[in-house]
Amino acid sequence: MSPIRKPELELEGHRLRPESLMMSHGYDPRLSEGAIKCPIFQTSTFVFESAEAGKAFFEIAYGLRERGPGEEYGLIYSRLNNPDLEVLEDRLAVWDGAEACAVFASGMAAITTALLAFVRPGDVVLHSEPLYGGSDHFLRYYLPRMGVEAIGFPAGVPFAMVADHLERQIAGRPVACALLETPANPTNGLVDIEAVAAFTHEYARADRSPVVMVDNTFLGPLWQQPLRHGADLVLYSATKFIGGHSDVIAGAALGSTQALAPVLALRTFLGTMATPWTGWLLLRSLETLKMRMTAQMKNARYVADFLLEHPKVRTVHYLGLLPEDHPMQPVYRRQCLSPGSLISFEVEHGEAGAFRFLNALKLAKLAVSLGGTESLAEHPASMTHADVAPDAQARMGITPGMIRMSVGVEHYEDLVADVRQALEPV
Repeated sequence: MSPIRKPELELEGHRLRPESLMMSHGYDPRLSEGAIKCPIFQTSTFVFESAEAGKAFFEIAYGLRERGPGEEYGLIYSRLNNPDLEVLEDRLAVWDGAEACAVFASGMAAITTALLAFVRPGDVVLHSEPLYGGSDHFLRYYLPRMGVEAIGFPAGVPFAMVADHLERQIAGRPVACALLETPANPTNGLVDIEAVAAFTHEYARADRSPVVMVDNTFLGPLWQQPLRHGADLVLYSATKFIGGHSDVIAGAALGSTQALAPVLALRTFLGTMATPWTGWLLLRSLETLKMRMTAQMKNARYVADFLLEHPKVRTVHYLGLLPEDHPMQPVYRRQCLSPGSLISFEVEHGEAGAFRFLNALKLAKLAVSLGGTESLAEHPASMTHADVAPDAQARMGITPGMIRMSVGVEHYEDLVADVRQALEPV
């Protein structure tokens, strides 16, 4: 028997919160020798009880027929399904209120599989900018080989300001999807999900409808739920906050069963799913997700407030310091539940000043990635976004003096002390 069970979301009429469900949702210890934690099902294949059962499982797996009433989706092969991944997908779906989830070997595997599931030659893909460097490269260099054009628009400004220009660029061509990253990496610029979704869905045709995807890695499932604002799919680098310990690479895509179906089908044939060991590590991490992200969010406010007053810091890009009269403030209030724990700031003297700061850090680590328990800092212009041309960097607001900092769970006074001493050489 499969160790997974029908998820229970309520307790005698009381709806359970996500942080409580992360301990047991979707898993029955009685089906795994009483193990309180889901074991690691490190197996490539699963034994069928009968040839008839194997036939039935494949019929459902390949969409040859619908599942009958009460019929379970049987275990076949770990490229198709695996207990660790199925329990993980059930639990991840809780946070975003999604019907379905698919986990991947990396965030880029989730993004690229999702894009490839919907694009066709001659299509247009809309996207906010800046994006994570890997996503930007895939859109600008790989999709054109397939005859797909990526059209960007800026984050951080009301969408109404760019909609007309975007419509002219589309020029009547079919729109396959829109890929948004909000807040933007690394500038923290916001994108109005609801406005972009309404615009994009206007390009629906009789045979297909554009899919709006939101990379929600920066705020994670705690502080923003894009599906509630009109997105069709939400994407994650689960390496970041969901994994949270800088020891696993993974990705995820979530949405309605219908929206996710093409992505799941393509994942099967590309083989971009996560491994059982990765699934088990993420199940461990989900149990502390709320505690970690809450502590990180609180620490970030102290660091951002300190940076705002420092004479060697030109600008601080942090959602918690967004001015009340900023044109994106209404979007922030409607869309975000917290400012998160990512801060970008610009120091004096450009790249030289930024490098002096980064080289002087002692508690925070000089490394790319984000969302781990430890604080990390990096230089976007020469590291995560080095592949973006200098003129494009300037247009997107990625300056030579910009530093991106992911605030961890250390004591906030220690983090402020480290930032203070690292700014002295600048």
